[in-house]
Amino acid sequence: MPLNNNPLKQYFRRPSIYLKLPSGGKYPPNILNMPESGELPVYPMTAIDEITSKTPDALYNGTAMTDIIKSCIPDIIDPWLISSVDLDAILIAIKAASGGNDLEIESTCPACSDSSKYGINLLLLLTTLTAANYENTMEINELHIKFKSLTYKELNQTKISQFEVQRILAGLESNTNTDDTIRIEKTQLAIKSIVELTIQLISNSIEYVETPNSKVTDKEFIMDYLTNCDKQSYIAIRDFNTKLKAEAEIKPLAIKCIKCSHDYSQPFTLNITDFFA
Repeated sequence: MPLNNNPLKQYFRRPSIYLKLPSGGKYPPNILNMPESGELPVYPMTAIDEITSKTPDALYNGTAMTDIIKSCIPDIIDPWLISSVDLDAILIAIKAASGGNDLEIESTCPACSDSSKYGINLLLLLTTLTAANYENTMEINELHIKFKSLTYKELNQTKISQFEVQRILAGLESNTNTDDTIRIEKTQLAIKSIVELTIQLISNSIEYVETPNSKVTDKEFIMDYLTNCDKQSYIAIRDFNTKLKAEAEIKPLAIKCIKCSHDYSQPFTLNITDFFA
């Protein structure tokens, strides 16, 4: 019997909330199918989604997140190509749709050192998320540099590479039997890899570099420029990109200590492993 005729279909999950993406959802149709309302229906997670969210290998390589996104927001056709500025909003919306509007976090007061748990209203948090303004270009040494947000695929690849380098460094620190000369050489190589990863990340964040005579979009050329430009130019480009990314990040939470009533800010970042636990 065709599944479309399933008499239980009326009891399937339904959208719990509707999400307006910080970016406005301006994607090609092969990435996102935006309803006329401009809001994406968000479904609660299924039992399979819950299992996927706790599978270490799937979490590591990023397939857990893409599978959960496609399940809970079917209008997102290719989660790998979703802009990083929308990812936090997507995760928060799925969490809110699946387990209520509140998320409990633990925070330590800097004034009295009391550690307590506080509730975050996820739907209210969603309203605070904004997209960075990538329309303006940066001008430096006759160059006009146009930045863009990373896709989830680019972001995930970078995180995997960073994890591998950190794993090597941790192994060197824990292995006391390694010869000092070898340890120094491997540490220097690891540090070099970190620098190269940082430059690669900035390169991926650049849409093009416009000179007085041409517009350069080739990633190898841009990477070559970042590697060989003077230190001041590199720092200026890095800081400009960092400032842009900060515009789209979740702002620190305002917390009042329940013990001493001290007001303070608590940074809040999303970790898929903990977020869907």
